[in-house]
Amino acid sequence: MLYRSVAILTIVAMLPVIVSASDNKKNPKDDPDAIGNRNVGQGVNFYSIEKEIALGKQLAQEVERQAKVVDDPIIAEYVSRIGQNLVRNSDAKVPFTINVLDSEEVNAFALPGGFFFVNTGLILKADNEAELAGVMGHEIAHVACRHGTRNATRGQIAQIGMIAASIAIPYGWTGYAIRQGAGLAIPMGFLTFSRANEREADHLGLQYMYKAGYDPASFVDFFEKIESLEKRKPGTVAKVFSTHPMTDDRIKAAQDEIQRDLTPKSEYVVNTSEFIDVKARIAMLHGRRKLDNKSDPSRPTLRRAPGSGNGPVDANDDGTKPKTDEEDRPTLKRRDGGS
Repeated sequence: MLYRSVAILTIVAMLPVIVSASDNKKNPKDDPDAIGNRNVGQGVNFYSIEKEIALGKQLAQEVERQAKVVDDPIIAEYVSRIGQNLVRNSDAKVPFTINVLDSEEVNAFALPGGFFFVNTGLILKADNEAELAGVMGHEIAHVACRHGTRNATRGQIAQIGMIAASIAIPYGWTGYAIRQGAGLAIPMGFLTFSRANEREADHLGLQYMYKAGYDPASFVDFFEKIESLEKRKPGTVAKVFSTHPMTDDRIKAAQDEIQRDLTPKSEYVVNTSEFIDVKARIAMLHGRRKLDNKSDPSRPTLRRAPGSGNGPVDANDDGTKPKTDEEDRPTLKRRDGGS
């Protein structure tokens, strides 16, 4: 176990507390105060909790054999701690095992039974800890609702032992119907969530991040960013987002639910210094010198005296173009008379 002392800076959003005049009885699924005391995973399911955990463990082992798990203890512990805090504030009935995968693909997926993987690319794409928590809350909701095994129960499952081959690379959790080149039939009912599943995960994931203290508006912020990115450069977003994208109606529904179901708090967690530190470590892991180096106004700059001859500069102090090394070197003039 590695311990270190860190000063943690937490950025919070201060908001006025508005208490609704109506105190009508909420549907438990719309009430964050009912989290943990409602059976969101109910429905026909041939898988017991024990069998679901065993299945998820088998698939997770296949993922770990094929993908590269980040072994940096600071990154791993931080992401796991964020996830476990969300799990404690969720309806999940299974323990979670959370790992970080070294992949630049913007992706995260939670297998049945609570085996959760977060790609480093997702962390790099998030602007703050609350955005990361929003995506993780959404995936935790899929597990809490037991969407994977409930879909499998509908008779759309086949060749379970071959599923993991198409989870980690290159297609992501949602997968394709057929893995090209290998000819493996992928059970779409098990790997792909319906629009109703996605909406339910949006609805509950918002509540989980809200209950854990995060600003739920960051959930919308992140998925608006993903939607915009995919429109500008189709194919740049992981299949987990492109199969069931954050369409305008889903974004609007999430905004409505924030207003309707989530009583504003006086403050929310938006970002922490730990997130900034972990994001920088991941950037180093990916071989990048520094995140947003050009946009950092506090970074040190070196200003050389004009004509120092130690490399190019943009301009001299008087605004003239600097001399090149060729122009600046001394020259030998011959005397008149041929000497």
